[in-house]
Amino acid sequence: MKVSTLDAALQRCLWTRHFKQILSQTILTGLISDPYAASRLINFSSRSALVPFHYSLRIFYHLHNPNAFTWNIIMRAHFELQNNPLQALTLYKLFLAKHAKPDNYTYPILLQCCAARVSEFEGRELHAHVVRFGFHQDAYVRNTLINLYAVCGSMSAARQVFEESPVLDLVSWNTVLAGYVQAGNVEEAERLYRGMPEKNTIASNSMIVLFGRKGCVEKARRIFDEVRVSDMDMVSWSAMVSCYEQNEMCEEALVLFVEMKANGVAVDEVVVVSVVSACSRILNAEMGRLVHGLAVKVGVGDYVSLKNALIHLYSSCGEIVDAQRIFDDGGVLLDLISWNSMISGYLRCGSIEDAEKLFYSMPEKDVVSWSAMISGYAQHECFSEALALFQEMQLHGVRPDETALVSAISACTHLAALDLGKWIHAYISKNKLQVNIILSTTLIDMYVKCGCVENALEVFYAMEKKGVSTWNAIILGLAMNGLVEQSLSMFADMKKTRTLPNEITFMGVLGACRHMGLVDEGRHYFSSMIHEHKIEPNIKHYGCMVDLFGRAGLLKEAEELIESMPMAPDVATWGALLGACRKHHDNEIGERVGRKLIQLQPDHDGFHVLLSNIYASKGNWGNVLEIRGIMSQHGVVKTPGCSMIEANGIVHEFLAGDKTHPQISDIEHMLDVVAAKLKIEGYVPITSEVSLDIDDEEKETALFRHSEKLAVAFGLITIAPPIPIRVMKNLRICNDCHTVVKLTSKAFDREIVVRDRHRFHHFRHGACSCMDFCLHMDEARLGKVDDGSWSQEHAVVLRKQRGEEGARMASWIGSVQEGRDIRVVFLVMDEGLEELEQCDREVFRWWGDFYGGWWWFLVAKVVKVHASLDQDGKRKPKGARLWGQ
Repeated sequence: MKVSTLDAALQRCLWTRHFKQILSQTILTGLISDPYAASRLINFSSRSALVPFHYSLRIFYHLHNPNAFTWNIIMRAHFELQNNPLQALTLYKLFLAKHAKPDNYTYPILLQCCAARVSEFEGRELHAHVVRFGFHQDAYVRNTLINLYAVCGSMSAARQVFEESPVLDLVSWNTVLAGYVQAGNVEEAERLYRGMPEKNTIASNSMIVLFGRKGCVEKARRIFDEVRVSDMDMVSWSAMVSCYEQNEMCEEALVLFVEMKANGVAVDEVVVVSVVSACSRILNAEMGRLVHGLAVKVGVGDYVSLKNALIHLYSSCGEIVDAQRIFDDGGVLLDLISWNSMISGYLRCGSIEDAEKLFYSMPEKDVVSWSAMISGYAQHECFSEALALFQEMQLHGVRPDETALVSAISACTHLAALDLGKWIHAYISKNKLQVNIILSTTLIDMYVKCGCVENALEVFYAMEKKGVSTWNAIILGLAMNGLVEQSLSMFADMKKTRTLPNEITFMGVLGACRHMGLVDEGRHYFSSMIHEHKIEPNIKHYGCMVDLFGRAGLLKEAEELIESMPMAPDVATWGALLGACRKHHDNEIGERVGRKLIQLQPDHDGFHVLLSNIYASKGNWGNVLEIRGIMSQHGVVKTPGCSMIEANGIVHEFLAGDKTHPQISDIEHMLDVVAAKLKIEGYVPITSEVSLDIDDEEKETALFRHSEKLAVAFGLITIAPPIPIRVMKNLRICNDCHTVVKLTSKAFDREIVVRDRHRFHHFRHGACSCMDFCLHMDEARLGKVDDGSWSQEHAVVLRKQRGEEGARMASWIGSVQEGRDIRVVFLVMDEGLEELEQCDREVFRWWGDFYGGWWWFLVAKVVKVHASLDQDGKRKPKGARLWGQ
């Protein structure tokens, strides 16, 4: 065989055996030693799918002195065909060891290998070799150097090579511009683009892509319009459509796509994916179907990226059957994104079981798969399942991302699983995971809603940057935990940082005022929201103010506010007034509002129960039966009281009267122990909390089987001091349970935290953080003769030292407003009535100064009440009349 016939023989080579025959002929004739012939054989064997790559290597290593062309072929084959840039660079070391001489094609190959490895260090070494061998003036080499530095993020070095080039061609300009685009440097890219001697389509497309990523849509459109229609290519249109889609200008993206088709421009899978994504954003399934049909027609319908976009489109629009069909038709072409998109689609449509089946049938899972499933569980309130899957994720050694962590922490929040929440926080710290505003805010929210304010503040103060959501979380959390002063102080700190409050912020501030009955402060903040911060109150703000007025006994003012609202009141607003009517025994307004609420929302159990309780408090059992009949007629079932407590990493759930717990016998025994101790403390059951026509003994039994009492008893058994007992309840804690838990904290010397539907109650040493303001006591009527209110009175505990709490109570107690009865709440120190005369006289003098002698009148009445006590500490019946005498 001769050299002249080798090329012709290789062109006719169709089978592996043909190549083997040709190779044998070159070996037999000695042609294999010819550099040109060997290079032709290596070039063919390295690029042909017919021949294994090791044939190329054996031929190459057979050569005694391969030339630069042959070296270039084998190095390029390693890089481009074998995807092994490291081996190509290793061959270059052998190249130098054999003293071979490079040419101007050698270094571009090697520099591309460095760019693929993002290895600037190796690239700089090669740059030195380029200069040493004199190729630094070659345009091809210089452009490859510019690309290397740009890919490695060293734009200063890329710009230096660009500036030192004796001749700049379009490739040079486009390469350095592409570097600025990749780096996201809009200013430098724009300056370079405007300085180009001649604009070209590639450069314009790069600028459109950059402006699209940075949200500069107008600039992108300006560049697009500057390009002549005759010079536009498919990439130009695709880049502009993608720019609109990325910046959520979906209608504009669809209009431009239609214009693109009208101009006869061919479409590819890239632009189709952008258009389908735009349809997903605006939930336009009809347009998406048309684009889907077009994609199939032009032959790009089988691209996996398009299938993924279509799955997302159909599932987002609720067309889960179509999404499933696309997924099933994908076959082996599907990737992880396809599986994850389908799982997310099922979860988005609420098909949790289908999502579970698909998740557990996945051939392999990535962190997105786990996160999607955990997030889906949390969004559909399957919090236990979310935490179980998060723990399973840890067992599989998968490092959670932000989505998984936020979802798991949110699940801990709803389940009051504080121990697991703390473990997740410790996991984040131990593994040095990046903590951004969202994750930090979620941690704060978890801690405050689990009653662990100290940890929440620790996270808050450790944050370098705080968003408005962070401030909102801490303000709301402090208020919820009864730390009203700190909550309002935090709002003042927020304003000092010039963080603009929003509607949620003022919900927190007004909520803080509501929790402690700070009517004047509430009015101030409500006015400030409107006039100072220019925030228009919404229905929730008005509802908060109605609740504030109602809790303070200003029922007339609350009703007037409802009537003057610029929008129609919702059931929550009327419900707040109804609750206030029950609290202050205004049965006339309460009955009217209750009837209205039942008509507005006949399926709401809470309103029926409140109205029923109002009738029960009057002994009107006929109307109670009527309300229960209405509930039965509409199929309304009263939501059972449910309390949860975490012990040893397990969340236990109790229902009122529950006897299903495995340790129920121990719990009932502990309840008997608690009852015995509380009787010594002078506890008398508040049987008015039982709205049933049964005798008092049965009422007492029913009271002591409330879910929170069961949970606290379980906590006393399983949680050793000094660990606080933390209970979460789905409904408001009743007056009797509040009193029992308060006395239990003193009798057993335990800290007990109860979170009900409205707030947290921190019980310590027989006192509650809410200062008993939440109780349904009738302060406005607490001095009227013969009304018997004294027997329903609950102590408001004040600390002896002068402080903000005392000052606020002083402004509340005894105030006279609009001719109403003086609000008098009997003040009892921690030591009890027996020790009252020994209390710090400074406190007496302070209150006396505050009210000009009013305190001494109170003390005189206290002495009378003290004298009216029986030997066993119980009040004589006449105690109910003393305030009116």
